[in-house]
Amino acid sequence: MSDSRRRKPPLVADKRYGGKPRAKPPARGKTTARKGSGGGGGKRPGPPRKPARRKSPQKHRNPVVAFVLGLFGWIFGLIWRVTWRLVAVTVALVVLAAGISGLTMPPIDDLYDGRARGSVTILDDQGEVFAWRGDQFGGVVTADTVSPHLKNAIVATEDKRFYRHWGVSPRGIASAIRINLSEGRGPLSGHGGSTITQQTAKLLCFGQAYDPEQWDSEAAYESDCRQGTLLRKGREAIYALGMEMRYSKDEILGLYMNRAYLGEGTRGFEAASQRYFGKSAANVTPAEAAMLAGLLVAPTRYAPTNNLARSQSRAATIVRLMEDQGYLSASAAQNAIDHPAQLSKRAQDQSGGYFADWIMSSTPDFLTSKTTADVILRTTLDQRIQTAAEDALKWVFDEKVREGSEAQAAVVVMSADGAVRAMVGGRDVQASGVFNRATQALRQTGSSFKPFVYATALELGWHYNDIVEDAPLTINIPGSGPWSPENYDHQFRGPVTLEEALMKSLNIPAVRVAEAAGLDNVRQIASDFGIESDLAAGPALALGASESTLIEMVGAYAGILNGGSSVTPYGLQEVRLQGDAEPLMGSEGGIGERVIREDAARELIYMMRQVVTQGTGGRAGLPDREIAGKTGTTQAARDAWFIGFSADYVAGVWMGYDDNTPLTGVTGSGLPAEIFHEVMARVHDGLPVHELPMLHPAPEPARTIADNGRGGSSGGGGGGGGLETAIERALKDIFGLN
Repeated sequence: MSDSRRRKPPLVADKRYGGKPRAKPPARGKTTARKGSGGGGGKRPGPPRKPARRKSPQKHRNPVVAFVLGLFGWIFGLIWRVTWRLVAVTVALVVLAAGISGLTMPPIDDLYDGRARGSVTILDDQGEVFAWRGDQFGGVVTADTVSPHLKNAIVATEDKRFYRHWGVSPRGIASAIRINLSEGRGPLSGHGGSTITQQTAKLLCFGQAYDPEQWDSEAAYESDCRQGTLLRKGREAIYALGMEMRYSKDEILGLYMNRAYLGEGTRGFEAASQRYFGKSAANVTPAEAAMLAGLLVAPTRYAPTNNLARSQSRAATIVRLMEDQGYLSASAAQNAIDHPAQLSKRAQDQSGGYFADWIMSSTPDFLTSKTTADVILRTTLDQRIQTAAEDALKWVFDEKVREGSEAQAAVVVMSADGAVRAMVGGRDVQASGVFNRATQALRQTGSSFKPFVYATALELGWHYNDIVEDAPLTINIPGSGPWSPENYDHQFRGPVTLEEALMKSLNIPAVRVAEAAGLDNVRQIASDFGIESDLAAGPALALGASESTLIEMVGAYAGILNGGSSVTPYGLQEVRLQGDAEPLMGSEGGIGERVIREDAARELIYMMRQVVTQGTGGRAGLPDREIAGKTGTTQAARDAWFIGFSADYVAGVWMGYDDNTPLTGVTGSGLPAEIFHEVMARVHDGLPVHELPMLHPAPEPARTIADNGRGGSSGGGGGGGGLETAIERALKDIFGLN
């Protein structure tokens, strides 16, 4: 059988299109033999015919559906045409607005220091800084002058694409919105996605300067600038784009570094670096740079002076960011984490906050709280003595006071001329901006007032060995009726010397002496010594019924130490503007007019010395030098005092509750005397020993002090003496007629 008759398999194309296989067309120029013929010519074949195309059945659409689809298509097309035109117009307007904004921006040098108020730098008696107030600006820094580590830390933590965007980062905004929504907040609440340029725009308040007539305060002005509304975000974006057109990237970064608030009143990274590390921002290490950059997110929370450990933890996070972005090698990053930044010694101390507050309040406000310039205040503070006072107070409360006690205390140390050397206004020794119990608390003085009663008597000519009766006493007070003072122990000792009466803090003899010397005279002496508070009108004046502040009382005792001249406590030595050599003003305190004779003052010092060696003030004494002073406890033990002095310094301690709750088991001879002892022991450590300027006169025949006719004494008042006799003796002493 011939192979030509064998059936051939279908071709691939035949399979694709279906139907019977077509015969292979004959070659061009050849004819096809007719069936049954053995050869011969035939008709020339024409071109091959294309297969007929199958017609799909016609689909019939619902006319309503067709209309709706057409309508939607037309609407979407219209929206698209309108939208891209609106977008184009909006972009053009934004670019135009940004361009106009950029053209109106001032030169970059005019923007670095944008403070509405100046700073106050407070120096101690050696010229060392110990406190700052107001807005500190350490000087202009630029992206080129700061440490490269600081520049890298800022970019790494705040805006890693800073050098690659045009002031606004859509990616950053979208990421911030996503994070805010995932954390359950509104899209614009929390993370803002702002670039460094946008943050700088807010710091500049979009070019709107602070106007004190428009805003209630600078804080209100800044709060308005930071609002996160859509309108504000739009203004922020336009201003940021304008800044990018007007300034270079490094100039914008420089503005940011000078304008940012970084805690503790510091504006800019130079001020912050000086405040926390005592060095320029040009010299910070990677660890220090990371700590400074970490302040940007929450300056108060992450300030190392508030919580160093928290600040170090935040800095470690930024170090890792710097490593991830290639700014630090793995070894450098690990070194920064292993050796975190530490505060400078000056920043660690944080001492003298109460003193600084007192200086600020006692200096004209146009040079302090309302200053628009940078002011330097040089003070009398001795940081060694300040530390001694703070340490002593803390030690006594830690070791001698029950845990949980809310009792408060205050300490003042000053020189005999009234120069305040240390001040602690409460148990929180590092506090500032709070109630200062050393200068603001008016408290009854108790027996600590008695030295001024005896000062009056000594000035009138009596002496330490004159006699006064310690016996029951009743005084008729007009308008109040009879009043009978009592001693603390409710005992009577009969005739006692003035020395013994003061030494044992006897109340009845003190009242008798005040009555005999004249209450008006006692008030005048106390007032001349500097106790300016209202003094009681009745005989209870002698027992400290009047109120005073601790600083007033210590100043009055300083007048006794210096030989009987008044002093005005002061802490300010000079005021000058930063950069000026000449001071604007000097001290307004110091020694004033004489109040009592020097011999009377020295005899009083002798009597007060016996209080410490043999009387109620024994716990206040020091083993290596002479101390004189006086205890004081008020009615119901609401206040306890000890005030005294060495030859070099005067110190006073008050203890009590802010709400006048009575102290439990505390008198002036107890904890206040112990605090005084601890303070003075630390203050005098290493100092040469000097003797007190006291006078122990040759004994004269004892004279008895009477009551000056004000009241009756059931125990007998003794004869002779009285105000007239005292005046006669004083005149004889003055004119040498004895």
